Amino acid sequence: MSVYDQRPWLALYPPGQPADIEPEYANTVAMFKATVARNPDGDALRYFDGRITFAELDALSDAFAVALAEHGFAPGDRAALYLQNVPQFVIAQLGIWKAGGIAVSVNPMNRERELRELLNDCGATVLVCLQGLYRDVAGKVVGDTAVRTVITTSELEYQTRNDPRVLGGVEPVACEGTLDMAGLLERFSGRTPAPVELKPEDVAFLTYTSGTTGPPKGAMNTHRNVVFNARTYRDWVGLGPDDVILGVAPLFHITGLIGHIAAGLLTGAPLVLMYRLDPQVTIETVRAERATFTVGSITVFIALMNAPNADREALASLTKIYSGGAPIPPSTVKAFQSAFGHYIHNIYGLTETTSPSHAVPLGADAPVDPASGALSVGVPVYNTVVRVVDDDGRDLPPGEIGELVTSGPQVVAGYWNKPEETENALPGGALRTGDVGYMDSRGWFYLVDRKKDQINAGGYKIWPREVEDVLYEHPAVREAAVVGVPDPYRGETVKAYVSLRPGTSATAEELIAFAKERMAAYKYPRQVEILKELPKTVTGKLLRRELRERASGSS
Repeated sequence: MSVYDQRPWLALYPPGQPADIEPEYANTVAMFKATVARNPDGDALRYFDGRITFAELDALSDAFAVALAEHGFAPGDRAALYLQNVPQFVIAQLGIWKAGGIAVSVNPMNRERELRELLNDCGATVLVCLQGLYRDVAGKVVGDTAVRTVITTSELEYQTRNDPRVLGGVEPVACEGTLDMAGLLERFSGRTPAPVELKPEDVAFLTYTSGTTGPPKGAMNTHRNVVFNARTYRDWVGLGPDDVILGVAPLFHITGLIGHIAAGLLTGAPLVLMYRLDPQVTIETVRAERATFTVGSITVFIALMNAPNADREALASLTKIYSGGAPIPPSTVKAFQSAFGHYIHNIYGLTETTSPSHAVPLGADAPVDPASGALSVGVPVYNTVVRVVDDDGRDLPPGEIGELVTSGPQVVAGYWNKPEETENALPGGALRTGDVGYMDSRGWFYLVDRKKDQINAGGYKIWPREVEDVLYEHPAVREAAVVGVPDPYRGETVKAYVSLRPGTSATAEELIAFAKERMAAYKYPRQVEILKELPKTVTGKLLRRELRERASGSS
């Protein structure tokens, strides 16, 4: 049976004691408060030339929690965060928890349709967003939702550098009918929120994931999930208060939420934020802040390698590097190590596993599958059991390919208000990942394919039907089918095949531009091919397999 035995690995690479939740860390706020008590004057957040200590973060999030309560927010309510990588994300998230609420992470690249769908699904009553996002997107949406309170903020706050490469063109925006976050924090400064009881099984945040057979689903990541995997990062990566966390992953993403925010709140390591990823700014930041740890998509490290200011000395401090969310070519790991002297460790998990379920232990090199050339995604982290099963749910021996089924303290309780989808994906509490792979005789796991048609572009998961639905809005489109095709930078990219209505015309460039206007930047198709007819079965079902084969033959 392909159940990983951790004992040999724990002897070779001891990650510390098993991550049972310590009594004082029964929830995320208790975890954070313990760090504040240990290190009140240490930096919690660094944002360009700005600094926020743990004591200051505690006071700011207290004020935010009080402000929420004063505006009718109650325990169990949802508040959505529609922000980039700015300090306000962390302040608001902690404040939401202190008020007993659930934080809902929103991709800042989402457009009106996507934002409306998410807000309506989670029933958020509060929206915290950047001023520019309110002006361009959210202001057109909130009237169609349950949102009662909108709090706006600017990415220019908490710093004075205003680096034009990432903050160029940003100006303060007047957002009529909203509350200014800075004003709220000043108004309620010095006040502490009423105590609330947060149980380990209470939902800490909702993170949205798209499947292939339905609309986005809100994974219910509990306080137990968050605390457990914060400790996984601490113990398997060896993070401590002397480390500096480089925030390259989006904070709305499960990697940023756990590998950046939660890891910092637990360990006392400062989290360095840069608004958004710019390779040159990132390299300068590593040099200036002496960053030691980061985790992000492999596309981040490819971008850093190709930056004009990249050199071994600039990245000398960055000794703990992890990458997940997309397949990693072994050649890229070798090239990065040759250029900078640091090994990129693989890490694997899903939104539903609250970030990692597998990791390459720090100091170990992942083996490469000799048959496929795939790099191992690591070994299961402690307290985690991963089975490889066939289509009937029977366990398969090492070397046999099947679906990965994961059980452990990091696996979510289910999907928000979706009991049927929860039962299908989590029968008995074990997560059917939908990823296909195998375990070798030494306990290393490899991914070889995905059961679902979901596209993985640089770590961003894309639901083909969502792209197809947008294309169908174009008056010339008769049929549309979307598949993932290989891409040297993103791993996969989106390609659409369309047929046109009789008597109409449209170019591939026109259709790409049409979708680009209506979708997040990572979702719209980079390639469109127009066919007279799309391949179908005798029952009329589109044959994606044939389209993938066609794309492979033409790439």
